[in-house]
Amino acid sequence: MNKFSQFLHSSLGNKLLMSFTGLFLILFLVVHLIGNLQLLIDDQGVAFNAYSEIMEKNLLIKVIAYALYFAILLHTYKGIDITIRNRKARGAQRYAVKAKSDTTWSSRNMALLGSLLFVFIGIHMSDFWYKFKFGSHGDVDFYAMVDLSFSQLWIVIFYVASQLVLAFHLAHGFQSAFQTLGLRDGNYTTVIKNIGTGFAILLPLLFAIIPVLMYLDIHPMPDFRVFPGQ
Repeated sequence: MNKFSQFLHSSLGNKLLMSFTGLFLILFLVVHLIGNLQLLIDDQGVAFNAYSEIMEKNLLIKVIAYALYFAILLHTYKGIDITIRNRKARGAQRYAVKAKSDTTWSSRNMALLGSLLFVFIGIHMSDFWYKFKFGSHGDVDFYAMVDLSFSQLWIVIFYVASQLVLAFHLAHGFQSAFQTLGLRDGNYTTVIKNIGTGFAILLPLLFAIIPVLMYLDIHPMPDFRVFPGQ
């Protein structure tokens, strides 16, 4: 157990935890996006409310949700820990020179980007998750709550700006996770790089479009259900 604990606190252990939690969070973002796209169906929120109801009451999903909360906290903590260790090991001046020569802006500012996203997650959860859990009793119109929030321009701007931060964070994080796991070598390098770049652009863009279209009262999505029988 002691050796395992030492490994988790080692440089490699930190990177592996960052990779696994990061990939788990990326998977969650994909699922979350599929659900949120139902906001754009022109059905007065029927599909989104049904989806939200299932997400709230399904026991397995509740367990996954708590795993998600833990992953967010662990990913944030380890990201800060790695940043502090790197700065101590390299020295601020030496790191700055190296960063300018062979790293991207995203990779040099992952701690800042991650911190901004953590703030966004906190505000997002207080605006939606907290209200869903504790703000109402009885039947909840989830769609109406989201629609009310996205009727305010400053919230729309804040969400769009946060998706830009997410894009930069994913631009480095996606590829870095696969590199740590040894899957970005040789023939896979170009493929993973292209997939990572496309993912970092497409996913935040789709997330950003949702509040904009809701603010403009545009619902272009065809009717679809995430779960059978929804």
